Amino acid sequence: MSEFDQFRNEVRTFLGEKLTPELQRAGKLEAGIYSDRPIAEDWLAILNQQGWAVPSWPVEWGGTGWSAEQHAIWQQELTLASAPSLPPNGPRMVAPAIMHYGTEAQKKYYLPRIREGKDWWTQGYSEPGSGSDLSSLKCAAVRDGDEYLINGSKIWTTHAHFCNKMFCLVRTDSSGVQQHGITFLLFDMNLPGIEVQPLISISGDHEFNQVFFTDARVPVSGRLGEENDGWSVAKYLLTHERGGRSATAMMMKVENLRGFLRSEAELGVDLQDDADYMAHLATLEIEIETYIAFEERVFSSVAAGESVGAVSSVLKIRSTELRQRIDEVVLDAVGYYGLPYQPSIREFRNVDLAIGSDTAATALPRYLNNRAATIYAGSNEIQRNILAKQILGL
Repeated sequence: MSEFDQFRNEVRTFLGEKLTPELQRAGKLEAGIYSDRPIAEDWLAILNQQGWAVPSWPVEWGGTGWSAEQHAIWQQELTLASAPSLPPNGPRMVAPAIMHYGTEAQKKYYLPRIREGKDWWTQGYSEPGSGSDLSSLKCAAVRDGDEYLINGSKIWTTHAHFCNKMFCLVRTDSSGVQQHGITFLLFDMNLPGIEVQPLISISGDHEFNQVFFTDARVPVSGRLGEENDGWSVAKYLLTHERGGRSATAMMMKVENLRGFLRSEAELGVDLQDDADYMAHLATLEIEIETYIAFEERVFSSVAAGESVGAVSSVLKIRSTELRQRIDEVVLDAVGYYGLPYQPSIREFRNVDLAIGSDTAATALPRYLNNRAATIYAGSNEIQRNILAKQILGL
């Protein structure tokens, strides 16, 4: 048995013993971007006990030191086991930025708290009128001694209602080029002058919010990087937001769909006899396999110490478009059973049976939620502009 086979067995044993039925069901019924905090907290606590909460981090901050192959196996087995998705905002987004730009004091304070789940982070980037054109943001921060006085708002702040921390871009200088007057701040969400208002998505879920700042005072000690150089920090963070692994999860969704089609065939509804549908599904599988090969090549380069750079835009474009196509074929498969609105079925620890099936209960919410996938984290049109400029030199 190879070392990788041994590692896979170790992971499977761990998941078999520690991933509870409640958490596994929550993972299967996950329809949003990632799990709600009550689910994620339970799962993160289990991972911390094993020492696997932040496997991609440097070992000195709690990482595992796994090879690229081990990381790939880990992601594959998490997907196979239907483990809940942990919010990336803390561990995979702001944490790398803190490691790169933070002072030693900031690293020692924030990183253990992120790893242990003491701090949950929301992202303060987009504003009304400043989404894809993020550098046009207007949320203002004025220096007042050892504090910044913030006024303005942020929108599409995912899970802000669950979070006690925010990493935020603010305008500290309007005199020059837009990108040069932005500062990156880390602060508590319970400060006076901060108000969170819910935004209910088209799927009926409460994932998004708008956050309003009215003379909110944020300590200067929470600044990451230099004043007016927050754009550099933001771009560094976005390479991590746009460049995560997603191929295995996509292929598993297709495998789950094939399992659903087989079970439906036993009940007399056999889409597997529909040549057009199955040809479309097969084409999608081939494209996902091609994406898997590309993703593995990219992450092998990362493991070798090479920069992802603009390639993260390729990953973002292709992965989000493929996810939307998967949602479409699943919705086609469940038919009218995807129409009943069943949000309670997806609540943590709810054991009620779904109308039709669990696949049907999540098909339409996932489809509606993922319509935003090609827009958030920088719209795919913007990503193509980045590729045209940085790779093609246009």
